[in-house]
Amino acid sequence: MASSWWLLGAIVLTALLFDYVNGFHDTANSIATTVLTGALSVPMAIFMAASLNFLGAFMNSAVATTIGKGIVDPSAISLKVIWAALLGAIVWDIITWWQGLPCSSSHALIGGIVGAVIAENGTRVFEIRGLEKIGLALLISPFLGLVVGHMFMVSLMWLFRHTAPGKLTRSFKVIQIFSAASMALSHGGNDTQKTMGVITMALASAGFLPSFDVPFWVILICATAMALGTAAGGWRIIKTVGRNLLVMQPVHGFAAETSGAAVIFAATAFGAPVSTTHVISSAIMGVGSAKSLNGVRWNIVRQIVQAWVLTLPVSALLGASFALLFRAILP
Repeated sequence: MASSWWLLGAIVLTALLFDYVNGFHDTANSIATTVLTGALSVPMAIFMAASLNFLGAFMNSAVATTIGKGIVDPSAISLKVIWAALLGAIVWDIITWWQGLPCSSSHALIGGIVGAVIAENGTRVFEIRGLEKIGLALLISPFLGLVVGHMFMVSLMWLFRHTAPGKLTRSFKVIQIFSAASMALSHGGNDTQKTMGVITMALASAGFLPSFDVPFWVILICATAMALGTAAGGWRIIKTVGRNLLVMQPVHGFAAETSGAAVIFAATAFGAPVSTTHVISSAIMGVGSAKSLNGVRWNIVRQIVQAWVLTLPVSALLGASFALLFRAILP
């Protein structure tokens, strides 16, 4: 029992570290467009994003349930596997953050779980229906972000076609603050739940919970870790997602944030874990394509897509490596 206690404690701390890294890694999801269009200063944007990320964690626990018992039955895996999965995801998150690439923390976590489980148990313990649900959500959500962003931007262009550009910019600088707030709230609502699901999975795996119900204290500490990570910034990725991907005016930022938030809120309501990074990046691409195909810097898009493609296999490999290491050195 003593070994379970220290291992469980290590998992909780590692999960909170992942949540924190996720926060500063994904700060750009909420505030990149707002900062780079001049709608908010960096300190104000970060404060708003951190606060709403915190509140978003209390929306529901449907995504946490999908992550915590939709991939694999907690009773079928050990605490070592869960710890290995988290470490694999964290390592990949830090590598991509250092390179300034907006990879998906969601993909990294799911890849880490899959890799660690396969290394320890093979494929027999997976919940196939849950994996299908998660895979479908991760694949479809970027496409939805692209389409919704494009269509919404086209609608705005038609609606304000007779409005003077200067007046449009001034108006949307104010309106964009609310779209950024929605994006921050949706990000907290979906991404924080992934860490909540992992911690609850560990508690259930160790036998400390009679059933899979996310305790309030887990929600609270995960919300706090996410908010603190968001407050830490993440300027490298803000630059890539915003300035490097598309030259934007406030109306473009509003369209991208509103489109991204709508897709993420819908996914959260259905308990589907999506990549908020993929959704907002694809929404920005959709907005840019409505403006002009030449308006999107496709060389930057290529770099981002490469990071997306690598995330699942590399994080799975890292998760598997940590699982094999723990099998060799831990009792």
